[in-house]
Amino acid sequence: MIKEISLKELNPANFIGDKVNEIKNIVGNGMAINALSGGVDSSVVTMLGHKALGENLRTVFIENGLMREGEPAQVSAFFRKLGVSVEIIDARKEFFDALKGITNPEEKREAITQTFYKNVFGRIVRECGAKYLLQGTILTDVDETVAGIKRQHNVFEQLGIDPQAAFGYRIIEPLIQLRKDSVREVGKALGLPQEMFERIPFPGPALSARVIGEATPERIDTVRRATAVVERILKSSGAFQYMAILHEDRVTGMREGKRDFGQQIEIRCWASRDARTASPTKLPFEILELLAREIIKNVPGIVSVTYNIATKPPSTIEAV
Repeated sequence: MIKEISLKELNPANFIGDKVNEIKNIVGNGMAINALSGGVDSSVVTMLGHKALGENLRTVFIENGLMREGEPAQVSAFFRKLGVSVEIIDARKEFFDALKGITNPEEKREAITQTFYKNVFGRIVRECGAKYLLQGTILTDVDETVAGIKRQHNVFEQLGIDPQAAFGYRIIEPLIQLRKDSVREVGKALGLPQEMFERIPFPGPALSARVIGEATPERIDTVRRATAVVERILKSSGAFQYMAILHEDRVTGMREGKRDFGQQIEIRCWASRDARTASPTKLPFEILELLAREIIKNVPGIVSVTYNIATKPPSTIEAV
């Protein structure tokens, strides 16, 4: 059982010192890899790894075709300013090939997991000889996976999966005792700027977790455009997380006086402390109207925009 370090118990400086030493002791003179996505967890792990290993840490950004607009270039440029060299790996074809024809949420997550850890990282590990992967699994990821709520792509040992046997390398998880609020405090103590450690969470399966049904390049592009609108309008809302979700069924709409079978975007905006529970943010109706207008104007094919008002539980923060 994992012993939680709560926000109240956390001493960020001591935690950083302990984890830096732990990473050094595990990796020794070897090489480790970490995957940077630009999210809070992966950013904090990147800085911990950089502090512990320096040039013996190879940081990569996996361009899986499922990220937000311009994210690979933005994130890599941001971390270069912090002294961390980031290599962008183009794996778009591998991920979309793996997702082709899959509509079941758990099968989608498993396809992404296998592609990420076995195919893409397996290849990188073989090429450079690294024996360790540093990743940002947090306690909430483990809780939801073990409880059967949702299989998080980055949870293995708690399900009886040995990453060494399955993928050929060992996984180091320095944040696994923490929840999101504590991770933010560690990021702050590591010197990450506020815009990074307070960034809204983003799922490991990326935008495929926000497409109900098959995650084709075209459907990912639709939800990417809607995401850009939602994040632009709600960035000053103070919410814990906000997102756009593309539904599967076509819905009836009207355009230029004629019937138009279009698509539907669902908006979710959450108030939460640590993602274990959440409630919908009570956005002003004028903001909801603005979101709908901007999405319909900027995202081709959308004829309906809805707002989720269910709490977590029974809802979950991400749709898939």
